[in-house]
This record gives sequence, structure tokens and C-alpha cells, in this order.
Amino acid sequence: SYRRCIALPLDDRFDPPMGVFSHGHVDTGDKMSLPRNFWDSITKSKAEVPWLFEVSRVDGVTSPRVTLPHDEHHHPSAANLSRAVGGALDFRCPDNYAFLPKWMFSALGLRPRDVVDVRLVTKTPPGSAVRLRPHTSAFVNIGNHQAVLETELKHYSALTLGSTIPFDYRGERYYFDVVDLRSAPRGERVPMAKVQDCDIAAEFVRAKDQLKPKKKKKKGGNKRDGQE
Repeated sequence: SYRRCIALPLDDRFDPPMGVFSHGHVDTGDKMSLPRNFWDSITKSKAEVPWLFEVSRVDGVTSPRVTLPHDEHHHPSAANLSRAVGGALDFRCPDNYAFLPKWMFSALGLRPRDVVDVRLVTKTPPGSAVRLRPHTSAFVNIGNHQAVLETELKHYSALTLGSTIPFDYRGERYYFDVVDLRSAPRGERVPMAKVQDCDIAAEFVRAKDQLKPKKKKKKGGNKRDGQE
């Protein structure tokens, strides 16, 4: 069952104290702050860890999508995303509200105070492989970038295909498009997959700043220009 909530972005007020695993990762993880009634749903359903929650746009209720400029940190296919999945940071926010990480706002084209549906999901498949496209080749040039990737992915309970997720490393923020996501054990392409407690193979594809711009096809009306 779902609950309709007013979505607001997380900020530093929700940062757990030092010593807690998610400390310092309010913006660079998939955790959200939810009302107490979601904890009640977990206890009633006896859901197993990781507890995952799907956030979705509501047709006819959620305001029109925010159109992000081309230079924003987002994946082009995010223009079609209507739902995303993440974990719980805590269950202490006011009733009828949900505080979400900023990348999820971008992925779903949300504005603060948009209305969304949130529900506990228990059938998200475990992930077997993920391919990420860094927005900048600077991250790949880090000597131990694979180890950094594996460490930072631990702050995501699950991933959503087509979303763009951020990592922080040595004071710099890096963005990554989730371009391919496979489930275990068959390796099927899936829209969402668990990452926590999964043996998932993560690899990079060519960085966004290394991609050659696509050539625009000339329209028929341009032929005249070429003859002059």
C-alpha cells in the first residue's frame, strides 16, 4: 500500500551524528526521511533488510515535470522517469511529508512540495551488475577510483536505471549516470535493483566529457544552401 506525501528536499538538518554510517551522505546516498507510519508498515509486513521505498509521480496530481537545462547533472533518459527507489534514513519526519535526496528530485522532475506516492517495496530484485557513466573523466583518473566507487556505492541501498547519482571524494562532487542495471541470477536488464548486501559488479563506461557530440542530420530544407 502507498501513502501520498508532500515531497521536500533533504538538507543538513537530517545529517546523522558522527559515527552513524550515513553521516555526511545526505546528498550522496539514496536515503530518505519518512513518517512514522512507514515504520509501522515494516513491522507489520516483517520486511527484510534493506527496507526499500518507491517514490513515484502521481498522474494528474504531481505538478508538470521540471525541465532541466542540458548542462545540469542528470541523465537524458531521466526525462521519462516516473519512479525511483531508495532506502530510509529515519522515520521522524512529520506525517504526510517525505524528505528526499536532491538527485531524486532531479530524476523525477519534482519541485519542493510536489505530491508523490511513497510505498514500501519488497520485491526489488538483487543486482548483479551496474554500468555507470561518469560525467567527467577526472574521476576515472583517480588512482584508486574503483575502490572509491565500491565504497561510495555502499551508501545506496538500491539503484534506478536512468537516474544520475552523486559521489563525494576529497572535497569534490562527481556525478554518474546509471546506464545499465542487471539483476541476479539471470542478468536481466531491470529498472530497479538492490545494491545493499548484494555481490554486484560495477564498471564504468566512457566518461560523458569524452563522448563525441552527435552530428545533427541536415534537414531537406538545407539542400538549397549547399547548392549556392
